[in-house]
Amino acid sequence: MDTDDDGVFKALADPSRRKLLDRLHQDSGLTLGELCRAHDMSRQAVAKHLALLEAANLVVTVKRGREKLHYLNPVPINSIYMRWIGKFERDRLQALDNLKQALTQKENHHE
Repeated sequence: MDTDDDGVFKALADPSRRKLLDRLHQDSGLTLGELCRAHDMSRQAVAKHLALLEAANLVVTVKRGREKLHYLNPVPINSIYMRWIGKFERDRLQALDNLKQALTQKENHHE
C-alpha cells in the first residue's frame, strides 16, 4: 500500500474526522468556526482533525479574505474505492453478466 493510501485510511479511521467529512459533503466551503458549531469538540481539536484531513488530501482549503474555507476532496476516496472495492465489483458484475448470457442462450436453445 502506498503512503497516500495510508494517510487516507488513517484519516478515515477516526469517527470525528468522518463526521467532519460528512459535514463538508453536506455543506462545502465552511470555515473553522462553522465546523466547530456542529461538533462537540474544542476549536483546537477540530483544527487538528482538519490538518490531518488536509494532509491526506481529503480536505482542501481556499483563503477568502481573513477566512479559510474548507472543501471536501472526494478524489482520494474514489481512488481507494477503485483500488480496493471496484475491482471486486467488476468481477461480480461480470459473473452476473455471464449468468444472464448463459440463461438467455439456454432459453433461446429451448425455443
